[in-house]
Amino acid sequence: MNYENIFQEIYRELQSVKDEGHVADYIPELARVNPDQFGVFLATINGEKYAFGDAEKRFSIQSIAKVFSFVLAYSRVKSDIWERMDLEPAGTPFNSLVQLEYDKGIPRNPFVNSGAIVVCDILVSELASPMDAILSFIHELTPHHSIRFNPRVAQSEKETGFRNYALVNLMKSFHNIHNDINQVMDLYFQLCSIEMSCRELAEAFLFLANNGVVPYSGQQILSPSRTKRTNALMQTCGFYDEAGQFTFKVGLPGKSGVGGGIVAVHPERYSIAVWSPRLNKKGNSHKGMLFLEEFTTKTKLSIF
Repeated sequence: MNYENIFQEIYRELQSVKDEGHVADYIPELARVNPDQFGVFLATINGEKYAFGDAEKRFSIQSIAKVFSFVLAYSRVKSDIWERMDLEPAGTPFNSLVQLEYDKGIPRNPFVNSGAIVVCDILVSELASPMDAILSFIHELTPHHSIRFNPRVAQSEKETGFRNYALVNLMKSFHNIHNDINQVMDLYFQLCSIEMSCRELAEAFLFLANNGVVPYSGQQILSPSRTKRTNALMQTCGFYDEAGQFTFKVGLPGKSGVGGGIVAVHPERYSIAVWSPRLNKKGNSHKGMLFLEEFTTKTKLSIF
């Protein structure tokens, strides 16, 4: 299948669609991003690679990084993770205080902001240098070892992260945060500031399409069972309160971020990353969602 021709065909079709989204301007550093950039990269478990557009340009992956922190905790840290969070779709915005209050400080899943903050709390408890551990872990997943945090983005988020501080304080009041709040939130903001390209994201997520094994190194990151469960979580919880729409229209497990990136995996076949900075009202890339819907329709390659 000629994926590059399919990418070009879909992109041409999307040119006639008005991009009604907006960049995540509530984070000042993200407000400066050129909204017209667009990139796609697909990597197969057999080593085939296909690129289009701005596939090599790094951007702030934001909530996509929550998959890395979760898998690090899930694979390497003996913790009470499922006592401290649930694994259900939220049905509310990713930074909802109402849902968290109703559930007595237990996040609905590890991919909403509150869930990722609890994962950061676990990593702070269990690892001597969690920031270094997260970067080292990402470097194990991809051959690109220059991936880093962006301190300007992290500081920008810290200065405007009032709702995230409200979430962590609410969970602290329910005794679901065990460490110093500032230490936990510094890790959380650094996590969200990681910059990667579509190429790097697609390659880093390939282990989730390959039964937990990194294809280029042969390293087993997760057992097949835990890989299946991680994909199931991405399928049901990876797109904030638009996970049902993504499942219905695209039919792949995946994760989005307010930097405009989306990563999706087809188990035993490929992973694909799309980047388009303008977001819809749910916080997902407007054209990225449309692109992946057309991609699985034209290729007939979804999990359903």
